[in-house]
Amino acid sequence: MEEKSVEVLTPGPGESTLDKREYTGPNSGIEKELADVLAVVIDVERVSVESHFFNDLGANSLVMAQFCARIRKRPDLPSASMKDIYRHPTIRSLATGLADAEPLLTESSIPAPATVVTRAGTARYVLCGALQFLFFMGYSFLAGIAADRGYGWVSAGSNAIEIYLRSLVFGSIGFVALCTFPIAAKWILVGRWKPREFPIWGLTYLRFWTVKALIHANPMIFFVGNPLYVLYLRALGARIGKGVTILSRQPPACPDLLTIGAGTVIRKDSFFHCYRAHAGRIQTGRVTLGRDVFIGEKTVLDIDTSMGDGAQLGHTSTLYSGQTVPDGQQWHGSPAQPTEHDYVRIESAACGTLRRVGFGFVTLLQVFFVYVPLMVGGAYMLIDLVPALHNRLGPGSVGFTSPGLYADALALSFVLFFGFVVFGVVVLFTVPRLLNLVIEPDKVYPLYGFHYSTFRAIGRMTNIKFFKWLLGDSSYIVYYLRGLGYDLSRIEQTGSNFGTEVQHESPYLCSVGSGTMVADGLSIVNADYSSSSFRVSKASIGPRNFIGNNIAYPSGAKTGENCLLATKVMIPLEGEVREGVGLLGSPCFEIPRTVERDSRFDHLRSGEEFRRSLAAKNRYNIRSMLLFLTVRWIYFFVLTVVALADVDLYDSYGHVLIAAFLVFSLAFTPFYFVLVERCIAAFRGLQPRLCSIYDPYFWWHERLWKVPENYLNIFNGTPFKSLIWRMLGVRIGSRVFDDGCHLTERMLTTIGNDCTLNAGSKIQCHSQEDGTFKSDRSTIGAGSTLGVGAHVHYGVTMGDGAELAPDSFLMKGEEVPERARWGGNPAAETREAPYQPAALAYEAQRDRSGLQAQSNGKMR
Repeated sequence: MEEKSVEVLTPGPGESTLDKREYTGPNSGIEKELADVLAVVIDVERVSVESHFFNDLGANSLVMAQFCARIRKRPDLPSASMKDIYRHPTIRSLATGLADAEPLLTESSIPAPATVVTRAGTARYVLCGALQFLFFMGYSFLAGIAADRGYGWVSAGSNAIEIYLRSLVFGSIGFVALCTFPIAAKWILVGRWKPREFPIWGLTYLRFWTVKALIHANPMIFFVGNPLYVLYLRALGARIGKGVTILSRQPPACPDLLTIGAGTVIRKDSFFHCYRAHAGRIQTGRVTLGRDVFIGEKTVLDIDTSMGDGAQLGHTSTLYSGQTVPDGQQWHGSPAQPTEHDYVRIESAACGTLRRVGFGFVTLLQVFFVYVPLMVGGAYMLIDLVPALHNRLGPGSVGFTSPGLYADALALSFVLFFGFVVFGVVVLFTVPRLLNLVIEPDKVYPLYGFHYSTFRAIGRMTNIKFFKWLLGDSSYIVYYLRGLGYDLSRIEQTGSNFGTEVQHESPYLCSVGSGTMVADGLSIVNADYSSSSFRVSKASIGPRNFIGNNIAYPSGAKTGENCLLATKVMIPLEGEVREGVGLLGSPCFEIPRTVERDSRFDHLRSGEEFRRSLAAKNRYNIRSMLLFLTVRWIYFFVLTVVALADVDLYDSYGHVLIAAFLVFSLAFTPFYFVLVERCIAAFRGLQPRLCSIYDPYFWWHERLWKVPENYLNIFNGTPFKSLIWRMLGVRIGSRVFDDGCHLTERMLTTIGNDCTLNAGSKIQCHSQEDGTFKSDRSTIGAGSTLGVGAHVHYGVTMGDGAELAPDSFLMKGEEVPERARWGGNPAAETREAPYQPAALAYEAQRDRSGLQAQSNGKMR
């Protein structure tokens, strides 16, 4: 028997799925067949062909996704997507719409075949993981030797001034070495990248992973938005013209394949890796951007994509492999399509080469004379100035088994950790406000000057993730954001006004209306950039909105009151202001704001019952915050104990202890946080659930979201990532390649053997709309591929060998057949022949050359 979602099987109290309108029978065979299928899905005797799916029948997107899946299993019926459902919300209009589209579909009634998955042997998989671990061990050992020699020399200073000078010299040399080592490793191990394809877990992949890991770990990442970062990419082999501004912290792993013309601007959270993982193989390809190109936020540029001079790609958009934007055109959407909207809304300013060189030079002076000496010699200067610390922390002062060691670690970790919490709040509520006094809204400033540095400093400080992680999903995030500078007008507390992941460019120009609820991943885009200038302006979100996951919300957005902004929606910047509607997709289209099934818990959002429930949730959230502060402090305490023990034994073992500390941290961190998550879940699995956010179950569930997971990033692209997922409760198969996928509900996720999960992809087994929480299982079949930035919702099933294109949004309840190719936002089946990357042509040419050489040898 086919399993149904818990949401379909359990109607809400007082919910009516029967249409109260007069019944209208079908006039054609296709209307009758569609009506019969829908009647089975919503469990009624018959369906009027004039009944509105959402307003009259009370269906929602999950129910209609199952309806579409049933239709796709009927060879006698044309295929329907969720976009078709929203465009044609009755059986009659849907039948007409599908009939009109039928000639286009019948041109290729059989989907194009998916790529054959390359399956690595277990031995090669294990060997690759072992070599990756040995690489980390070797890197830690070299770091230990360098730190041992350097810190030994620094500590030989006789006073604070000499320690500072020695720290300056050693820190500067170390910083330059850390920055140049990845560059040298790239040219030695790889040389110059070319479009090509190679299997994952092989020796070529190992070289690729090593270079990629070093590029990501390079401290030059901290110079994003600085002309120095452009110089770094050029040193790696990228072809970048003058006056280019890059704000994305996603560096290209194959920089030789990246070409950027002069005057181009790339906004933050954009992916242009010049590679992708596909069906068990790595494919590298070119990304070519002309002069004066604009790339918006939360965009993905797949391999073999290009944009002409003056072209623009809007926010929340994607260029699929093989797509080209002609000169001077504006495109947006996923996949991108032409638009008339101009995304460059700011005039240029005077910002020449001298200004950029001077800005980079001043940055280096700050690094070498301030930041590096403080990081390297700060601890030594503190110990030198405080004799009590010198006596307690000197080698041989305590034994590893001595109670004094643990007492010292307890006191030191407590003071440092909770001192950071208190001091951090004070600084965040005062310093950025003082800096903001010099920034005027709606005024154009040139890049790389005093105002630019001040603006970037405000953004870095107020976007610290720790406090949002601690206070998010509770009533207390509201007071924190208001303290940062958000205009939250008269807040209607819900206990979940904001999630844990909210970012902005200036908190003092963010306005959120009363009664609005925001899920995770909101990025408020309240700054405009050109290649030479920037401007900050107010971004306003209207009252009584619901903001879904992973949304870029720019200033000037055309949304007003009472809107549902679905996950990954592209916010409209033109046309009339939308009110009282839902928006879905990229580019967006209108959907119902809410349906009867999704409002079943509205009675809990007002009155005395609401006040009691909110108070109970607030008390629970306080306990959760105290719990996770303790969890973080204990973690810091354990590392402090090991560090102090290393100090005690330093004279005997030196650099070996430093390397051992790094390896211990790598192993202890996942073990500790896995144990924390399993203890919170009481070592039992999650079950699909439909409830109010004021149900105690939901409070317990959202507590699991607070378990730190950033530590997983270091394991991207290694077999150890799958091992950790398995420890966290994911039903995961063998030889899964995970290049940076995020799983929100581990115990509701199933991933088959030999799957390929690209960077930035996400499997989210829940939704939380207007106070209603829903969760269900999602299954990714064996050999499936999730593209870069792809988002899979709850209740989804992907068949074996299925493919989801980059930046796609696979909606809740969708069923992707085996070996099918889906893409878009929202995702739908792709029937045209897939684009063949240049990497495949390169490999084919190389194979032909090899065969020709063999043939010539035999002839001789």
